[in-house]
Amino acid sequence: MNTPQLPIEGSCLCGSVHVRVTEQPLLTLACHCNDCQKLCASAYSLTAMFPAEGFSVTGELVTEGLRTEQREHNFCAKCLNFIFTRIKGADTRVNLRTSVLDDLTWFEPFVELMTEEKLSWSSVPAVHSFARFPETIEVLGALMVDYSKR
Repeated sequence: MNTPQLPIEGSCLCGSVHVRVTEQPLLTLACHCNDCQKLCASAYSLTAMFPAEGFSVTGELVTEGLRTEQREHNFCAKCLNFIFTRIKGADTRVNLRTSVLDDLTWFEPFVELMTEEKLSWSSVPAVHSFARFPETIEVLGALMVDYSKR
């Protein structure tokens, strides 16, 4: 697995929203849940988790999609490209959709989530796999430590 060269930059499909990341990812993930399948029109979503203090975004966003009290999905207001998610209680992290990044040569999912909803033909080269989600913050922390050693 490669380490991305900083800064990491990208934009939405129409170019109205730009993202910039100045810190290394904490974790890379593929989520196989039914919601991500529908939201991303794919077998899974690909996400890179970054420290919030190293993430910036410019352009007009809308908060839509399957928004709950726990998660907030952000999209470009013009082209509706899915950009990032913030999770309540995890204010120090941002989950960025990797499809908006200019360079993905470094990306490979380290963890796959929600494999109980995974399509039978779908596979990713993840090192760790969870039927649902990591159950505790300690498990998530251990995954981040393991990812940082790759």
